[in-house]
Amino acid sequence: MDFLDFLDFKLIDIIDIVLVAFLFYYVYKLVKGTVAINILIGIIIVYLIWLLTKALQMELLSNIFGAFISGGVFALIVVFQQEIRKFLLMVGSTNFASKRNFVRHFKFLKNEQLTTLTDVNAILTACEKMGNTKTGAIIVLERNNSLDFVKGSGDKMNIEVTAPILESIFFKNSPLHDGAAIIQDNYVVATRVILPVSNERNIPLRFGLRHRAAVGITEKTDALALVVSEETGQISYIKNGEFVLFKDLPELANTITKDLT
Repeated sequence: MDFLDFLDFKLIDIIDIVLVAFLFYYVYKLVKGTVAINILIGIIIVYLIWLLTKALQMELLSNIFGAFISGGVFALIVVFQQEIRKFLLMVGSTNFASKRNFVRHFKFLKNEQLTTLTDVNAILTACEKMGNTKTGAIIVLERNNSLDFVKGSGDKMNIEVTAPILESIFFKNSPLHDGAAIIQDNYVVATRVILPVSNERNIPLRFGLRHRAAVGITEKTDALALVVSEETGQISYIKNGEFVLFKDLPELANTITKDLT
């Protein structure tokens, strides 16, 4: 019967639906917690209004919204430039192709013992102590996007994260204190790393090169960054190229933990 034709599913239809679901999942993951999520919701609302005006044969409104939708592809490329860059970087990443990290992307399939949870408290304890002594530091937490393209600029390491280890890395007389330290899972995997510096003009002048480097790496990837100011001792948390506000270290610890899961 014709009205039951839509029930005639084939294997390719199921694969198509699953792939579309994963595509939407990653789009949501890229824009979650950013201003882009509000823009995306706005675009969806405009699209639904266009469908409604078209169904109600409201020609004038339908033509106006139709003209907006027709040029929407170019608008999306401009508005979501950073998110598209992150998505393409994730797809082309050698890290994405590895078995271990492929499973990490599909978290509902992974064994909980597959990855080691990052010791966020140890990292913040080190940042707090370095802040008290006004020791400058920049710590980058790798998530899904591979940071191999910057790790090669520094020294490879494989040291389990502890507060004393991080303090010793950024100690002013340490040969490793220049540049960033990259943490993957619960291990410092690289030190003295040179990060891409952001050219964003909206960054306040009081923030120096460390902060611009933190903004730069979080603009280009989904990594998280912590910066300890050498001038003020203040701790800054940067995600998606933006400074995330927090009232105290416990709140910051909860925020980072959620962002890493």
